[in-house]
Amino acid sequence: MKKFTGINKAVFPVAGLGTRFLPATKAQPKEMLPIVDKPLIQYAVEEAYDAGIRHMVFVNGRNKRAIEDHFDTAYELETELEAAGKNDLLALVNSIKPDDMHCSYVRQSRALGLGHAVLCAQPLVGEEAFAVLLADDLMTGPDGGPSVLKQMVQVFDQTQASVLAVQEVPRDHVKRYGIVAGEASGERLIRVRQMVEKPAPEVAPSRLGVAGRYVLTPSVFDQIRQQPRGTGNEIQLTDGIARLIATEGVYAYAYQGKRYDCGSKQGFLEATVELALKHPEVGPGFQEYIKTTFC
Repeated sequence: MKKFTGINKAVFPVAGLGTRFLPATKAQPKEMLPIVDKPLIQYAVEEAYDAGIRHMVFVNGRNKRAIEDHFDTAYELETELEAAGKNDLLALVNSIKPDDMHCSYVRQSRALGLGHAVLCAQPLVGEEAFAVLLADDLMTGPDGGPSVLKQMVQVFDQTQASVLAVQEVPRDHVKRYGIVAGEASGERLIRVRQMVEKPAPEVAPSRLGVAGRYVLTPSVFDQIRQQPRGTGNEIQLTDGIARLIATEGVYAYAYQGKRYDCGSKQGFLEATVELALKHPEVGPGFQEYIKTTFC
């Protein structure tokens, strides 16, 4: 079996239409919606960078130009900031894309599902193991601890098999997730034996739902390519990963940290409030506002 040394590339499927946030997403990508002062996609990219990844692959669609612009050089803005002596803001803008980070873009021309979006990235990923991050899921590691993806990369280095981030979800929510079941294989680690996309609660094999972080071997590309369409008549990433169970093995990792479902309005608002309270600039004032207004 091939031994993989580290994870060097991260795939960001960002071609979705963001219909749950209309009309805000009519003309801008949902991934560019801000949580306090950073767009969702930047949180995901920073998480990948923290995990040691330097090549970011964006699978985008029409009307997603803002994402590419966000990680590009903004000459006019930078010139204005420099001329005005606003060096702190200039450094902030330049930090969005560090010098050692490379961004690539590929178009998903049709909305055929998450599996299809990941397959679109194959020409850029090649035969390397890679990460997949869904920007809708804003994930934070424990205070003072490693990010969720960094935890998963460490697990992958040990297992040399695909790793999925999982969390226990309410029974009535299992129909929203890919659900896994298996046996314990170490601390927070499960050897997956069964994986089902969005099952009905009465037939779900467990309540362990896959969150929006994956570390995958390149074998998943062949599995996705060969599989028929699944739930919602889409090419599901879950189905492709499930086909790896018999050949390579797949692990689920109960990550340390917190996930905000920013694909929903409530999750988006929860992330905004909680991250605002922790923000070094606005946190103290916002906390005082919450106390005096609602307590």
